[in-house]
Amino acid sequence: MNQLDFPESVLTKGKKGKLEIRGLDSYGRYVMCKYLDPKTLELADTKRKLILRDNSGKVMEYFIIPLKDSRRSLLISTESEEKDRQVWNEELKKAQEIWKD
Repeated sequence: MNQLDFPESVLTKGKKGKLEIRGLDSYGRYVMCKYLDPKTLELADTKRKLILRDNSGKVMEYFIIPLKDSRRSLLISTESEEKDRQVWNEELKKAQEIWKD
């Protein structure tokens, strides 16, 4: 296949100006977690955790650390934790499963 066989909407230019195809690696669902102080429920830290689950059920976790430039963040992969974790839902004021199927 050559570049003429791909729709314009999937073509992009890389850093060096070379033409590339934006290909699907996986897709699925995500959960974004923030870290709160248990006494005040105010943010305890600026980092967040992004938990991704693809359609095959594979889970990937990343810490998102904001940098000085507010438009940039550092993404650090982490080991997946135990599967029975829950998150605090501030709206409902109760713990809930991470993955509500």
